[in-house]
Amino acid sequence: MTPIYLYTLLVSLSVPLLFSVFYIDFIKKWKAFSISTVFVALVFLIWDVIFTKQGVWGFNHDYCLDAYFLGLPIEEWLFFIIIPFCSLFTHFSLFHACPKLRLGKKTTLYISITLLLTVAVVLIFNFGKAYTTVNYSFVLISLTLGLLYNRSLLQQFYISFLVILIPFFIVNGILTGAITPEPIVWYDNTENLGIRIHTIPVEDIGYAFSMLFSNLLIFKKLTTKK
Repeated sequence: MTPIYLYTLLVSLSVPLLFSVFYIDFIKKWKAFSISTVFVALVFLIWDVIFTKQGVWGFNHDYCLDAYFLGLPIEEWLFFIIIPFCSLFTHFSLFHACPKLRLGKKTTLYISITLLLTVAVVLIFNFGKAYTTVNYSFVLISLTLGLLYNRSLLQQFYISFLVILIPFFIVNGILTGAITPEPIVWYDNTENLGIRIHTIPVEDIGYAFSMLFSNLLIFKKLTTKK
């Protein structure tokens, strides 16, 4: 047994920790981050537990520690803390370095409407496929909340998400079998679109978007409450 899943998470975590000295303000807001992360993690973990029990996806025991809770390896629980931390750190570091970097309001609106329509059409024609249905429903909800309550955040997040996708593809590629004989996380392709970017199901991009943007929405709400 080689706990590659755990090693992948630890390496991911080491990068923002090494550079945390350059953006200490984000670290100081650990309370708001903890609240937003726990709230979003609970929602996604409920989904995760149900889908694991139903066989929509599962985990290769050879690459995980022998520690499970509610059918999920301990690494999967850590995933919902470490990955949001790394991703939001990347977001805030980017705009700390380039505070004026953002999309225009009209561009953001056009992108959002295009995404909403595209995701809605895909959802309608693939309704019933478990991963596609739940995943894209979450995307629609998070995008709608962004448009209604914090459009300026979308102006930034569309940019930072493109940056976040770089390490996302590396980490998810490792988890879905890019470097191992068998994937660490496997999927039942009858419950998704069956479209892969190398080894990564295309739905994972929507999964990352809704998880991270929802986390960011709550985080910003808590830190700008006053």
